[in-house]
Amino acid sequence: MRDKAIITSALPYANGEIHLGHVASTYLPADVTTRFLKLKGVEAYYVCASDDFGTPILIQSEKEGKSTADYVAYWNKRDYEDFSAFGIDFDYFYQTSSPENIQFVQDVFMKLNSAGHIYQKEIIQFYCNNDKKFLPDRYVKGICPHCKAEDQYSDLCESCGRVPEEISDPKCSICGQTPTKEKTTHYFFKLKNFSESLSKWLDENQNLQKDVKKYVQNWIKTGLVDWDITRDISWGVPIPLEDAKDQVFYGWFDNHLAYISTAVKFLNDKGIDGKEFWNSADIYHFIGKDIVYHHYLFLPAMRLGIDEEYKLPDFIPTRGHLTLQSKKISKSRNWYIGLKEFLQYYPADYLRYYLVAINPYSQDDLNFDWDDFTTRINSELIGNLGNFVNRALGFTKKAFEGTVPEPEEYDEQDKEAENKIKNLANELGALLEQNHLDRALKKIMEFSSFFNQYFQHKEPWKKGPGTSTCVYLSVNAARSLSIALFSFLPNSSEKIWVQLGLQGNVNKNNWESLSELQIKPGHKLGDASPLFAKVEPEDIEKYKKQLGHTG
Repeated sequence: MRDKAIITSALPYANGEIHLGHVASTYLPADVTTRFLKLKGVEAYYVCASDDFGTPILIQSEKEGKSTADYVAYWNKRDYEDFSAFGIDFDYFYQTSSPENIQFVQDVFMKLNSAGHIYQKEIIQFYCNNDKKFLPDRYVKGICPHCKAEDQYSDLCESCGRVPEEISDPKCSICGQTPTKEKTTHYFFKLKNFSESLSKWLDENQNLQKDVKKYVQNWIKTGLVDWDITRDISWGVPIPLEDAKDQVFYGWFDNHLAYISTAVKFLNDKGIDGKEFWNSADIYHFIGKDIVYHHYLFLPAMRLGIDEEYKLPDFIPTRGHLTLQSKKISKSRNWYIGLKEFLQYYPADYLRYYLVAINPYSQDDLNFDWDDFTTRINSELIGNLGNFVNRALGFTKKAFEGTVPEPEEYDEQDKEAENKIKNLANELGALLEQNHLDRALKKIMEFSSFFNQYFQHKEPWKKGPGTSTCVYLSVNAARSLSIALFSFLPNSSEKIWVQLGLQGNVNKNNWESLSELQIKPGHKLGDASPLFAKVEPEDIEKYKKQLGHTG
């Protein structure tokens, strides 16, 4: 682990609201990791941007009678507000349509071109005579030539993850008619030429997930395809050549470069050399499994093509898709939950807890289930964590007037409890560094469960020998929980901190201090109150009906 880090997430498309499927795989894991790194003393920055370009945005803005700039500005603001309400704490949130990113993308292209990695070729492009336009990317659907999955986009098969050279049985996704083929001239990036260097990078980077690396390496062995980076539309980063004045770059050529341009602008504005910081920091790109091809092949090849002026990522944490009640999330079929709407029902920490708890560090899909959500919140978050903190602090208020007592001589149970506190930072830290966020959260809940049992076994309400020691260790355990939980449940973490009567904010602590007994005898606690409210099954049924998730 370096002492500096830049964390990014796959960019949200500026064409609609953020839903639970978006945050589960990318933004929440990235936020948890960033908060942890900062507690560890790493100079870490979490940067992101809205993905502003592409045909869907152009068409939708026309439908709504808005300029494309106004349209993406609205979604940039709305997305940032929704993320913030969920506790996603970006250090900087920008736009791919920013002047800085446009300039950077054009500079990268010209360097790749000068280095001989770009060539021009006449191609046959799908054209819709009904809609009178060329049909790039997601405006052509058909059958994947690799796995034969139906209803797949022309630039990405969501079933097998491959990028097809040409989709089978194509249909215009605007009107449904079969498009014709017309001639046009496009620019191509020589992805084939990077097979050897990409394989070398994959072999040498031990931080990448082994299962992901394996099938990316198989893609390389099967044979890479040169990459068409031109689109015949008006909304995008203009190609800076005279013979391409009416064309723009393919969105996947420009959008991930915004990781760099956004980070560099943010750092330069802070008086830090952005390029030097990038190249001396750990770089994290959090993604979902549907964009592995782009982040393991396109993105590193482009950086290699400009002599790695900006280093390749050290970590690309990749997770599976979220389903809803075991069905694929679909906005068009209204089978999804908008983040903003969910947060009108329950606090952000309830959702943060649940999504981390069910989300392993793998490409396995995970499922949001209303009944499972209810059970986990009530039995784990409330019955375990909330119960321990409330009984430990509430009893101290009642029996000792809120003043932490002087501990007595430790018995074996007390020594075990103290060791649990002293070992927690190392045990959790190891899991978080390896990106096993679900396991780390489970370890926190096991810690809380242990202290629930410890408190129960010691029976301090009987005021026998060892009562003061039990209270002293339990209050310190609550402090440990407050710091440990900050990465996962920031609002609840702060509530515990306030109830402990501690000064400042939780995030001002260093990670290792969570294993120290820093609350001393004589310390005065704040007011104790329940951290969470029960999730009622009848409310869940009401929300399911409102969302159309019944039956």
